[in-house]
Amino acid sequence: MTVLEPEQLTGRTRTHVHELEAPRCTLQAQTAHAFLALRSAAAADGLDLVAASSFRDFDRQLAIWNDKYRGRRPLLDAFGERLDPALMTPNQIVHAILHWSALPGASRHHWGTEVDLIDRKALSAGKQAQLVPAEYAADGVFARLHGWLSQHAESYGFFRPYDWDRGGVQPEPWHLSFAPVSGPALSALSVAVLAEALRGVDLAGAEVIWPQLDDIHARYVRTVAAPSALALAAPRLAL
Repeated sequence: MTVLEPEQLTGRTRTHVHELEAPRCTLQAQTAHAFLALRSAAAADGLDLVAASSFRDFDRQLAIWNDKYRGRRPLLDAFGERLDPALMTPNQIVHAILHWSALPGASRHHWGTEVDLIDRKALSAGKQAQLVPAEYAADGVFARLHGWLSQHAESYGFFRPYDWDRGGVQPEPWHLSFAPVSGPALSALSVAVLAEALRGVDLAGAEVIWPQLDDIHARYVRTVAAPSALALAAPRLAL
């Protein structure tokens, strides 16, 4: 069983990840192997799986967080509609961000086990994926990808941690997690580990976040889908 160290769990080092060239992405070693196997299987069925996002370090997550809190990036409600932060309290802004973006140190993307997947073949020339639920709906551009992943991803060790709304992070049908490594990582990412990563950091909204860090951890970090026994076993990787 692979257990990540605290600095790896919180994205403050890259010692646990590797750069892939084709397709370009950054993943933990076992996850990279599984992803390439999944991609090969998808290619046989006419899909071109690529990562819209993979490993993200602490500093990148911090920049995303601070930009959203300070109005430099759009702030969205649970339905993906734009919000006006001028009409919101600091606490409302924090929770609006948390519906779609993790606190720095708390993102699963720090682990190198997470990948946001699109089917490059499904995109029209010049079009870019938006990573919104409508793209993965029955009439969406990635509807076939969504169905294929639902049928095959678990056999390669992947599952969707944000499969439906549990009162924390909004559903993300594009987000796959490699269960054999991300399961132990989630258990290891305690409130204490997260607090240590955030200590002394220029974190926008810190005065709101620190008093409720335990609750944020419980709601937005721990409250996710559990991987199935099939995903944990990843039988296709043993062939």
